[in-house]
Amino acid sequence: MLYPLPVVMVSCADGGKPNILTVAWTGTICSDPPMVSISVRKERYSYDLIKKSGEFVINLTTEALVRATDYCGVRSGRKEDKFERTGLTPVPAEVVKAPLIAESPVNIECRVKEIKELGSHDMFLAEVVAVHADEAYMDEGGKFDLSFAKPIVYSHGTYYCLGKALGTFGYSVKKQ
Repeated sequence: MLYPLPVVMVSCADGGKPNILTVAWTGTICSDPPMVSISVRKERYSYDLIKKSGEFVINLTTEALVRATDYCGVRSGRKEDKFERTGLTPVPAEVVKAPLIAESPVNIECRVKEIKELGSHDMFLAEVVAVHADEAYMDEGGKFDLSFAKPIVYSHGTYYCLGKALGTFGYSVKKQ
């Protein structure tokens, strides 16, 4: 019952055709070194691509990407090219071999450090090796503004849009 969850598109490749997998079980797990995790079912096509290559890219999703996000979660890359079917644009990454998704506001290049077998899903623990943020989502101070991106989350089979800021870290204890 830990909801909502971030929903991301994970791009991966093992030297052949790249693929996109939608993942809702993902998150930051360490800040120094920067590390993230994704959990993937072993039977998913992308599981072997990630395991063999040891790399993937987390691509943040937006309201504009919700249809492609859903499509990449319900169709298999074994049977079709999801980049072609969704109209998403693969872009060469800076460090890893998996492509970035050009339409995503933030792309996080990752290198797998460990795979934890957990049950229905295995967790890929990965180090962040590069981050790309689209300038269109930067505020006048040069800070990434999530409200410009209209990020989406997932809860019990439904996608929701976020974007309304309610406060900043520490605002509850600031002197008035």
